[in-house]
Amino acid sequence: MTASITRRLFVSAPAAMAAITGGLAPAVAEAQTTPAPAGRPLTIGIGGSVTSLDPHFYNASPNNSLSMHIFDRLVERDAQTRLIPGLALSWTPVAETVWEFKLRPGVKWHDGRDFTAEDVAFTIERAPNVPNSPGGFGGFVRTIRRTEVVDPLTVRFHTAAASPLLPTDLASVAVVSKHAGQGASTEDYNSGKAAIGTGPYKLASYAPGDRTELVRNDAWFGPKQPWSRVSYRFIGNDSARTAALLAGDVDLIDQVPTSDLARLRRDNRVTLAEIQGVRVIYLVPDRSREGNVPFVTDNAGQPLPKNPFNDLRVRRALSLAINREALCRQVMEGTAAPTGQWLPPGTYSYNPEVKPDPFNPDQAKALLAEAGYPQGFKLTLHGPNDRYPNDARTIQAVAQMWQRIGVQTQVDALPWTTFSVRNNRQEFAIRLVGWGSVTGEASYTLVNITATYDPAKRLGANNNGRYSNPELDALTERATSTLDNAERERLLQQGVKMAMDDLAFIPLFQLVNIWALKRGLAYDARADERTVAQGATPAA
Repeated sequence: MTASITRRLFVSAPAAMAAITGGLAPAVAEAQTTPAPAGRPLTIGIGGSVTSLDPHFYNASPNNSLSMHIFDRLVERDAQTRLIPGLALSWTPVAETVWEFKLRPGVKWHDGRDFTAEDVAFTIERAPNVPNSPGGFGGFVRTIRRTEVVDPLTVRFHTAAASPLLPTDLASVAVVSKHAGQGASTEDYNSGKAAIGTGPYKLASYAPGDRTELVRNDAWFGPKQPWSRVSYRFIGNDSARTAALLAGDVDLIDQVPTSDLARLRRDNRVTLAEIQGVRVIYLVPDRSREGNVPFVTDNAGQPLPKNPFNDLRVRRALSLAINREALCRQVMEGTAAPTGQWLPPGTYSYNPEVKPDPFNPDQAKALLAEAGYPQGFKLTLHGPNDRYPNDARTIQAVAQMWQRIGVQTQVDALPWTTFSVRNNRQEFAIRLVGWGSVTGEASYTLVNITATYDPAKRLGANNNGRYSNPELDALTERATSTLDNAERERLLQQGVKMAMDDLAFIPLFQLVNIWALKRGLAYDARADERTVAQGATPAA
């Protein structure tokens, strides 16, 4: 079975997220770009902080976006999340539990050495085993039991059971070199020592919390890149990011502040690129404790004897107290849509039966009283202040809504670099986070977010609230090993309903992804919200 036939096993979200498409997109190597004048640089201002150059350290969008410049994957995704060839030219199931990948010949690492199947085998071994990872990549290789190097350009993955989504999963795993990565730590990648990839750009320098400088890799197997150098800068402040674009200090920004959208649309110096995204913004209550939870007390300030979030009535009350329409209208200013699940309508395995909870503060109060909290309680709602569009404003608005049902809520908004570490340690009572289902289907969330945290099984890598539902785990396992596309979708939809009926997390809204560019540039807006120099071209 060739790569194009493989596409029948799984269909990703289309550009408009309104229908399912079938054909395989053109290969990366066949894409066309318009070369720019020699020596022309590109400067990008991003709103999310990159925490490491190690492509296996943290499965977070800013890290993954930067990684895409330096490293390639066996399978890539285009801007509409469709699978396309990367370091692998084809992938074929040669048996029910064996996938064969044929690798692209002639690929060189940035140091000139040959890319081979040994590098792939090393990557599969390394990806789930990075020390101190706050949310790694083990879920994407969890089904692989053995990697067989057939020859330098052929690799076979032996899985424990049928694994129809393996090519989809591997599109999330950057391939690293064995010779540079063997024995290397995350710090060796951050220093540049091990940051040797096959990607379109080579690392020139990395200043954590500030910028990464890249130079074009003219030996890349893909299309000739128009940018000789790329400066990838972190500008966490919304106003500063817009100001940098208008002043000409940067060529492209992501996470366009909603408060600036109207004037940017009127500014003839600026072009906008937009697409419905696959990221849901949601709240995660702590489920890691039975007893006292940090940042939760009674109204007198005394710790509660038991974790209130373990009671579905409390979780439902908090959800019913949120006016999602108001959040989307007033906080997000029309750049988000209310949701009751994690996929937008039209995507594979979206469940039309799962609706957003209605705004009903009276019912919320009744549920709190029924759960034993007639006077409510106190808590602190944590969230980042520099990671998602309007993240700090969102938690402020939610806190005000909870106040009205008797849940006295304080807010603590933190820089992403601090927040992400503390979140991984279960230090918060309830927090705001986001998750982009870059595969355009439900299993990405079921495996990484709602699955019971189990490093040995490589499940729940990003399940920071430590939610656990064995019945949902069993359904997820069954769905992800089902070969029939229609039956798998039915099972995944069932999993979506089960997770949301139990409020494994509290979904708020889904984002529209927006970039702003200098006029004269174009950007291929990505549903997975990745901000990459490869998507920017001089406008035709």
